[in-house]
Parts: sequence; structure tokens; C-alpha cells
Amino acid sequence: MAVLKAGPDALVDLAAFLEPFGRLVRRSESRQSLERYTTGLLSDLGRKTASDIGRAVAATSSQRLQEFLTRTAWDPKEMDRLRVGHMVEHASVGAGVVILDDTGFAKKGRYSVGVARQYSGTLGRVDNCQVLVTSHYVDRVFDWPIGGRLYLPKEWAADRVRRTKAQIPRQIGLQTKGKIALELIEEGLQAGIPARAVVADAGYGDQPPLLDGLEERGLPYLVGISSIVRFRRAQTVEEDPGDSPPPLYRGRGRPRKTPGRKDRIPTEEAGALVTALAEKAWRTVAWREGTKGALVKEFARLRVYRSGRRGEHRLSSGWLVGERPRAGHRGDRKYYFAWGLDDQSLEELVELAHLRWVIERFYQDAKGELGLDDYEGRLWTGFHRHVALVMLAHCYLALRQSYGSEATERGSPSVASKRKRRTSPPPKRGFPPNRAAEPGGKKKAGHRRVVSPGYRGRHAFP
Repeated sequence: MAVLKAGPDALVDLAAFLEPFGRLVRRSESRQSLERYTTGLLSDLGRKTASDIGRAVAATSSQRLQEFLTRTAWDPKEMDRLRVGHMVEHASVGAGVVILDDTGFAKKGRYSVGVARQYSGTLGRVDNCQVLVTSHYVDRVFDWPIGGRLYLPKEWAADRVRRTKAQIPRQIGLQTKGKIALELIEEGLQAGIPARAVVADAGYGDQPPLLDGLEERGLPYLVGISSIVRFRRAQTVEEDPGDSPPPLYRGRGRPRKTPGRKDRIPTEEAGALVTALAEKAWRTVAWREGTKGALVKEFARLRVYRSGRRGEHRLSSGWLVGERPRAGHRGDRKYYFAWGLDDQSLEELVELAHLRWVIERFYQDAKGELGLDDYEGRLWTGFHRHVALVMLAHCYLALRQSYGSEATERGSPSVASKRKRRTSPPPKRGFPPNRAAEPGGKKKAGHRRVVSPGYRGRHAFP
């Protein structure tokens, strides 16, 4: 039976784009596998596994591609570093924002690396899945992925047998998603990411060590938080007279301690602080156009100080932002904390808070069009190499969409193209087809439409 071959001839501009990354491997056969695997990710295959690509794409085989993912010597982190450096040079206009998030891959078995019954925001429930933590760059013109790392659940981190079978490196231990996100941030900064702020949802905003790490690096951030996170009102803290002299010790018993700021100024939950705001503090803000018109809600903000463990006072202050639906509309109340963004208006903070749609769109398109969640191997290395190659394919399409084939055929956009980018209206960001997300982020099984490298997405930067 004849098997339909996808992409019998190599894409000239894709081969040129991949040339710098081909230097990560020694053999010409491995460089060909890099090109063939990426071609398969860009094809119209229903699933993008090494086996399916090997059967459908000419001049390769499933065995050769599987060896490229699991046995050939090359470092996916080095590929990410080269790719990010290339994108910073050719696909950024500076003053960007780094978005942190994670996405789940539903699995049926128990042997895929990192799979466990755990909560996935993508699935909206606790289920058997893998969870990938990622970072994503976005500015007023471009957006593209920075990197990703698999979250390793406790039962995997402590199981030597499973670790050995999945070939998990020794240095990879039990880490929170916040710790992984901070490492991704650091890797991005080392690669030259021009970040002015970091944005994340409450899954990361409720992790103090992550926020501490961002502040130590001097990185402003705006994160979602749960309603029970506790703060101190800035006005009360700044009006506090300070510690009084300790009581005179009379030589008997334990010396009495002077009540500190922790004892004098109580902490309050974010939900209570926002609820107590006067009605005049609330303003109606529209942050971008949605599929059914402008997205509009009411927002208010209050200056606060973070509190540490057991209510310890911290010198970290910022804006507590509250969100609620307009009168007569349905919706949940939400809360955000912004640090290092004191000079931003309420409208600018709202825009930042709602930038996460960009990474959600990336997940949808990377899964639906590039096979991000199609890896079926069981090894740590194979999983991360597949992720790195999907992100590489996404960046190829982002460059193709913004500049045309010259950006990928010649390895970098021409000076004329760069000048045109600065003087012309920003190109529409993102390559993916403009389609509504399916419920729960799920994709339809079976046939997938072809991803055209020249397709121009229809989403404008908010």
C-alpha cells in the first residue's frame, strides 16, 4: 500500500534557517534529521510523532528520527539559546514582557516521563498528565516562545527506578513550578531577552520565592494572586511612627520586647482590602477587542506592602489591583499584585494583567498545528528535544510571517526590511489561523489543516 509522503522536497528557506542549528550536531545525517523532523512538524499530519513523521516524510525513517531525539548528542538548551539570540536580534523591538505559564498533556499510561495524577489548568481538573512550564516573549510587534521545562512530580523525583528508566539527569530534583519558572527567566536573561516586566497567573503569583527571585533580579512583575494573600496597607505602614524604645529592664524575669510593626499593623487579605475600597475608586477599563467586541470590566487599585512568613513585615511594596464585572454582567472577581511598576497607570496595569492570552494562543497553536503534545516517548531528553524543535518551528513561522521568505532564506532580515518594520505599521503578530479556542483547549482528532509559512495572523497587540 502506497504511503502518502508529506514534503518530498526540502523547503529551501527552512533549510537555510536551520543551518546555524545544524552545527549543534556532528554528522550530516543528523543535520538532515533536524530538517526532516522540523518539516514534519510543519506538515499536515494528523499526529506529529517521530513514527508518524518518519512514515510520511520522504528521505528519512521513524528509526532515524527516534535516534535523533534520544541518542544523537545535542543539547536542547543550547538550541534554545541560539534560537532566542536570533529572535532577540531579528524579532524584537525591545521593552518586552515575559509571560510565565504551564500547560498539560493528557496521558493514559504511567511510564511517560513526569506523568502523574496532578492538576492541569489546561484540562481544568486533576488528571493523568504531564505539565510543561514555559516562558514566552511578547512586545508591541512580536511574540515567540523562550523555553520550557517539564515539571517533575514528587513521586517521580524520589523514585530511583523510574528516574533511571526515563534517564532523568541527577541534578534534576523536586522543584516547584515557580522555581522552574525562575530558572527559565534566568536563562532568558542570559540569552539577552529585553524584558521590562514579567507576567503570570495566580498559580505563580501565590509563590513568594518566585516573587522574591524576581525582585532580587530587579525585574518588575504583575502577577495574579488569590483572594487570601495578605498585605498591609501602605498608608498605614508609612504613617507608623516606628519602634519605640524598649521598656526599662529592672533585673527580674525576661526583658519585655517592644511591639514591632508586625504586631502593630495587622495584615489583611487581598479580597477584604479590595472590597473595602470606596465605590469612587473603581473605574471602567477596556483593554482590547475580543471576538464579541471590547473586553471591559471595572478595576481599582491600592498601595500595599507584602507580608512574609508568619506575618513578618517586608519592605516590598506595590499596587494591589482588583477586578470585577460591570453591573449587570457575570464574572469572577480577580486580584493582582504589581511590583516595580509604580509609574504605570491603571489602564497600563490592566493591559499587562491581560497579556496572558498571548501564551494561551501559543499553546493552542503549538498543540493544534505543530504537535507540541504529540511526543510519545518516555525519556526526559526526548521530551525536551521535541519541545525545543516545536519552539524552533514556531519561530521559523514567526519570522516568515513578519518578513517573508527572505528572513529565513538568508538567515536574517535585510537592513531595508528592518527599516521598513520601524516605519510601517506593526505586522499582525503570530502565524496561526484565526479560530476560536475549543472548549478546554482540546483539539479535534484526525485531519489538521496545513500551516502556511506565509499566513498572517489577525491578532493585534493589545
